[in-house]
Amino acid sequence: MDPSPLPATAFGFGHLLAQSDAVGRALLAVLLFMSLASWVLIAAKGFAAWQRRRRGDAFLDFFWNAVSLDEVQHELATHGARDPFSHLSAHSLHAKQHHARHGSTRLAEAGSASEYITRTIRKVLDEETTRQESGLTLLATVGATAPFVGLFGTVWGVYHALVAIGMSGAGTLDKVAGPVGEALIMTGIGLAVAIPAVIAYNAFVRSHRVARARLDAFAFELHSFLTLGQAPGAAVHGGEGAPVRTLTPVAA
Repeated sequence: MDPSPLPATAFGFGHLLAQSDAVGRALLAVLLFMSLASWVLIAAKGFAAWQRRRRGDAFLDFFWNAVSLDEVQHELATHGARDPFSHLSAHSLHAKQHHARHGSTRLAEAGSASEYITRTIRKVLDEETTRQESGLTLLATVGATAPFVGLFGTVWGVYHALVAIGMSGAGTLDKVAGPVGEALIMTGIGLAVAIPAVIAYNAFVRSHRVARARLDAFAFELHSFLTLGQAPGAAVHGGEGAPVRTLTPVAA
């Protein structure tokens, strides 16, 4: 007489883990590591983005209410640059003063003051873009590969289940459905790891695109302040008849 079939409660994650070989457990460990790494990165980048946005808004509020660039420079010297906007301002102000005092003594400082400030601004923008995009490769990798790792685990589990069923000689549905269905848990784990990573990746990319657009607009106005003493784009943003933003140039 054939032995009675295992109850449905006998199958599950615990049974899968107990019956897995070294390959299955290694794949599960990889998925758990991917999940842990992605969640840690999501939490870290989310907090950093919130803090960067809060500090950036505070600095912009101070910048547009300052009466001179000397006041801005004093604030930067006192509290330091703690966000992309203050970082850009600090390097740009230093570039203007450095070129005014030393001129084009090196190839890196060649050209007019406007060209030197422009190169400095571009360098800072590239640095901020690189800093904000750090870690996104990991999220993209987890989102793209975790489902396939889970699928590999499912294929491996189904293979061993079918081999065991074939060796037992029992090919009824109740003997096949349980082990095969249990192997699908690995695919579910892979999807559970990948979905949050993909959602977070898209959210961070969108957030960084908006932040870069704001920083680019500020960089244009800052360059105008440092080279012309006013920001021509301010009237455009404020509408027809809006006053042009002006600040007293920083002392050389």
